[in-house]
Amino acid sequence: MGEWRTDPTFAMCRALVDGAELSSFVGGRFDVRTVVATIRPEAKDGFLLDQVPWEHFPQGDRVREAVHLLHTNDSPVRTGAGVVDGMCANDMRAATVLAVPFLIRIAADTRHPYRAGALAEASAPARARYFCVASRDELLLHRADLQDGDPYDAYGVEVTGYPAGWSVAAARAAITADIALLQPLLGDPDPSIRIHAAYTLAAAADPDRAVRTSFRARFDAEQDPIVCAALVLATAEATRTHPYSPITAWLHEQWRDPSQAPESRLAATVAWLCLTDEPVPDDLRAAVDALATDERAHAMEALPWMAAASGSGETGLHRCVRKMLHPDQPDPEYYDDPWAPRP
Repeated sequence: MGEWRTDPTFAMCRALVDGAELSSFVGGRFDVRTVVATIRPEAKDGFLLDQVPWEHFPQGDRVREAVHLLHTNDSPVRTGAGVVDGMCANDMRAATVLAVPFLIRIAADTRHPYRAGALAEASAPARARYFCVASRDELLLHRADLQDGDPYDAYGVEVTGYPAGWSVAAARAAITADIALLQPLLGDPDPSIRIHAAYTLAAAADPDRAVRTSFRARFDAEQDPIVCAALVLATAEATRTHPYSPITAWLHEQWRDPSQAPESRLAATVAWLCLTDEPVPDDLRAAVDALATDERAHAMEALPWMAAASGSGETGLHRCVRKMLHPDQPDPEYYDDPWAPRP
């Protein structure tokens, strides 16, 4: 980050460190929620990047350049792919949020060669602190009060000092504004596009349940078992934000139904556990024991929920099973260096 205390793009973060009240920045030029809400539709559709104040947020110029390279179909080496996801992994989201509307438009362009990569990154800023999280309480958790609640209580601060809750709320709002562009991607010919469309839409606000309804409709038509599993998890994530008991009952039916694909049934077990606080039923344990093979767990790493939950040498599915069904078990020992001496 260099001399961040003297970098004008860190003005708000610097002031907060020096004791300024967060409330003094609400609605101002450093409030990414306000900035995202005021990007004109013409600027989004026309990729008028110069009309977006990237410079107000840490490493904004880097994000702008990544979006420009993706949009202009530059060579694969210089597409800018991975910048948004990488910055979010490094706990720097504020500037990446400004990229979300443009990444969605790249993904919606069926002629664009890097649309799958753009869509895979579009939802990254909308989820904070979710890597290696696999517990019932946290896996599908969205806090609905980010716009009005205290962002420090919700998600704390990013590595720069910026309130992470503001970034997450702004990213969710950006996705919500483009639901109409994302929903058709649930029927895209590319399974990876369908999976990531579900993952992105699951982060949208859905007060009228239209998004959740689209997940269920697509599930009934979907033939790919991994995509079906994605739609199950997306339905549950949307329901975690907007509780609806019939969905919990539907998930219960899904994991008990032997006619459903094993991947879909496993996703339903995880989803049902995340939506309830009931004791784990014996037949759910039996279903997981029978279905959660190593081969299937590795195949389900194509689901971004499972990829994010993985850690310590475990697949996301196996980590979820251990955390949700056997919460007292410790994390397994894992060594990144295969040549290091074992204790």
